[in-house]
Amino acid sequence: MLKSHHPKNVIIAGGGIAGLSLALKLADHMPVTLLTKRGLLESNTLYAQGGIAAVLDPNDSIEQHVQDTLIAGDGLCDEATVRFTAKHGQHVIQELIQLSVPFTPCQAQDQQNCDDFPFHLTQEGGHSHRRIIHAADHTGHAIQLRLALKIRQHENILLLEHHTAVDLIQRDGRCVGIYALNQATEEFSTLASSVVVLATGGAGKVYLYTSNPDLATGDGIAMAWRAGCRVANMEFMQFHPTVLFHPRERAFLISEAMRGEGGYLKRPDGTRFMHEYDEREELAPRDIVARAIDAEMKKIGCDHIWLDISHRDSDFIISHFPTIYKRCLGLGIDITKEPIPIVPATHYTCGGVMTDLQAKTDLPGLYAVGEVAYTGLHGANRLASNSLLEGLVFANAAFEDILTRYNNQQILPAPTLPDWDESQVQQSPEQILVAHDWDEIRRVMWDFVGIVRTQERLKRALRRILIIREEIEDFYAHYQLNTDFIELRNLALVAELIVRSALTRKESRGLHYILDYPNKLAEATATVLNPADKT
Repeated sequence: MLKSHHPKNVIIAGGGIAGLSLALKLADHMPVTLLTKRGLLESNTLYAQGGIAAVLDPNDSIEQHVQDTLIAGDGLCDEATVRFTAKHGQHVIQELIQLSVPFTPCQAQDQQNCDDFPFHLTQEGGHSHRRIIHAADHTGHAIQLRLALKIRQHENILLLEHHTAVDLIQRDGRCVGIYALNQATEEFSTLASSVVVLATGGAGKVYLYTSNPDLATGDGIAMAWRAGCRVANMEFMQFHPTVLFHPRERAFLISEAMRGEGGYLKRPDGTRFMHEYDEREELAPRDIVARAIDAEMKKIGCDHIWLDISHRDSDFIISHFPTIYKRCLGLGIDITKEPIPIVPATHYTCGGVMTDLQAKTDLPGLYAVGEVAYTGLHGANRLASNSLLEGLVFANAAFEDILTRYNNQQILPAPTLPDWDESQVQQSPEQILVAHDWDEIRRVMWDFVGIVRTQERLKRALRRILIIREEIEDFYAHYQLNTDFIELRNLALVAELIVRSALTRKESRGLHYILDYPNKLAEATATVLNPADKT
């Protein structure tokens, strides 16, 4: 049975940009235990194409970035959080540059003065300025590889790959550790620490169609909720407007940057339509673009529309979007000559576990960073490329707070904790129930809690999810656990939180568009759910 390697270690659950960057910073000062549910090279960060938004051009300004974020968030952003994030953007980008992340260099033909900043900056929907630093169209992949290399080289990090976090451990009103399942040995470990950080990502797999990898099952949100932490704005699930529509590729995202570099959205007859929905056309925020595509598909009766950048120079397309070009070409689509079939799909969880500006949650000793957290940055809709920025900025904020506590001797040795008890459970007789419930949850969410909602659909979804959750909790009490079931349990809980949040909001705002309440309320407030209010 594995025990933590040091009495004053910090446990981080999650291996994306937030978890890895935090682990590297902390490990220079204290021992770190890093859990990843898959291998170190598998996370949502790995699939991020577009880049990171930050004020890097002297002609740009913090105030412009703030205003763009507030506008995209549709009145629900916390302005203090937005300013905090925008203010620290340049610092965290410089740290990545110092780590030798291979960002795309500035090119003279671009609308940017290369003397001001040596790396190429692109523009994406909702941004008033070129401020997206990127590594071609595989930014997340480049960052993940670099951070992972540093993680493996650091002697102060105990890396536990293929370990599934099961639940948080509490003592005397504090978080004191985490239970984890070793997927290779099927053994449970009790990992003790007086500082635990959730960096487990979002919950995109709660929907049938998503740009997210299979690991995005809302684990951290569910664990924090069960531990008594509040969640907020769970109704705001962002649908990325442009995910490749192809029978052999169901989760390949076509970067926002393609529209930023002049790509057009078109109907099957080749006509453009975004000017009929927003004056910003293809550069409108994602919620507007996704709803416009959804409306066009329903109006015409088609199952996808087209994204066309073939009017740009072919060398420009291949150099700026090499990953997309190669992936599409492998499917018989030459994006330099023809449009790309696309459809909206679930992409980003804008709500999550409530934190402050130091990434602290309601539970002392527990932090949350990245997509698992609700910081107030995104409001009712995330501005493109603010996600990796948020992960970096709040990982740095958590680092500074934890380091201060460590230096002030406020981090106590972890207590002795009991082992995971499996004495009262038996081997599951079959796995078909898990597979069936997993599929039903995702279909219910897609059909009834999608881009356009109604009260009746939401109520129907809640009834189905509550029945499934009852079945799951009965299974949990009687049978041995595996990763599939742990993910299902978390997914079902997060689905319920999304639906309950959506039923609470009696207006249409940002990503939450409901036909029963098509207008906005005069005052915008976050939707906060509290486990203490459960009946």
